[in-house]
Amino acid sequence: MLRRRPSLLIRPELDDEPLHRTLRELRPSGQLHGLGAGGTRPVWEPAAHLLRATGRDWDRRAHRVSVLARSLPAVVAQRWAADRPGDGDALVLRACVETIRAPAEGHAAVRAAERTCLRAAEACPEDPTPWLALLSLMYSCAVPVKDAVPVWTEAVRRAPWHRTAHHRLLEYLSPRGHGTVPDMMDFAWQAAARAPHGSPVALLPVAARVELTAHRQGESRFAALGASGDWNEPRAVQEIGVALEGWFHSAAAAHAEAVTDLNVLAFALTRAHLPDEAAPVFRRIGRHMTRHPWDLLPDPERTFVYWRDRLTAQHGN
Repeated sequence: MLRRRPSLLIRPELDDEPLHRTLRELRPSGQLHGLGAGGTRPVWEPAAHLLRATGRDWDRRAHRVSVLARSLPAVVAQRWAADRPGDGDALVLRACVETIRAPAEGHAAVRAAERTCLRAAEACPEDPTPWLALLSLMYSCAVPVKDAVPVWTEAVRRAPWHRTAHHRLLEYLSPRGHGTVPDMMDFAWQAAARAPHGSPVALLPVAARVELTAHRQGESRFAALGASGDWNEPRAVQEIGVALEGWFHSAAAAHAEAVTDLNVLAFALTRAHLPDEAAPVFRRIGRHMTRHPWDLLPDPERTFVYWRDRLTAQHGN
């Protein structure tokens, strides 16, 4: 009898099991409809426990707050902030929720979200997360890059090699954001060159090249035809080598969004026709596919499974 391969795990929480359990507890239920009325504990308590346990792991905190803000009913953050007005964790989560929703709600909502970000930053002075929330708000409102950089600087002053902070500014500087291809690539190269050994920032030029591919595919059909050639450039191979040696092969502990970075690296290695190097990356990914960057290819899930199964079978353990 043929054994069925386990299904892919494509989820915003990635491989963060405590976050996964918290989301399952907090997703819409009868308790949330009544704002916790009649319950034995506040509706927001699982989120509070999770963020308290996260401590000063700023990369993981940013990841968890971002996923909670996008996945939960807004009532959770609203109720928590109302019940505990001086709670820094509550303010940070509410700031992230407001920055996601405000741009569609108008100028007054944007100004209110900005104030909530600054209140959260005051309540949690060592935490870069409120500044990243403010940076996201500025991105959504198309604030010029020159005005956004000081906000990014506040985040990295608190956590110099913060993975999410660097990717947020990369998105800002991209031609699909509010920058240009030279802006984006120069920032990525300079950041990777200065990053300490083991830092996921070493992957930033590879992420920038993926963003370049997405930009060219969005420009025109003719530009898309040339996008695959970007991966055969000597500079691209050099960038991938820096990511492999500077991060993947290091002994650094896995960071919160390592699954995302592994998928980017595996995608790049398949585009650059480096199967020997791709196989161990796919083995580490396992079932944890991310939609991007595989969504740049036809039939993303089938393509991911094809490369993973083919390369891991060919190259063994």
